[in-house]
Amino acid sequence: MNILNFVLLMGNPQAKPGDSGAYSSLIFLLLIIVVFYLFFIRPQVKKSKEQKKFRENLKIGDKIITIGGIHGKIVEVQNTTFTIEVEGQNRLRIEKSAVAMDAASQLPESK
Repeated sequence: MNILNFVLLMGNPQAKPGDSGAYSSLIFLLLIIVVFYLFFIRPQVKKSKEQKKFRENLKIGDKIITIGGIHGKIVEVQNTTFTIEVEGQNRLRIEKSAVAMDAASQLPESK
């Protein structure tokens, strides 16, 4: 007996492959897959695309925060890395994938 038949017949052990109970189990299984896609997979893919687009649009002079919490300003852009300047005129080379967010969005509003 293959796994699909086992899953379909698991809800009703007396059900035969032609019964409507088997079809309702299949519909339920498909419904679960659709819900997982809509609520978990799709939003994560969308967030990943937005993050990639954000990293591609960074340029010299932008203030950023890394995933490690380091605040800095971009002073040089390479293919896969940024060189950022942190407090004390120190420079760090970081991977583009290590950039978490724009620091300007984290600054308090000045009145």
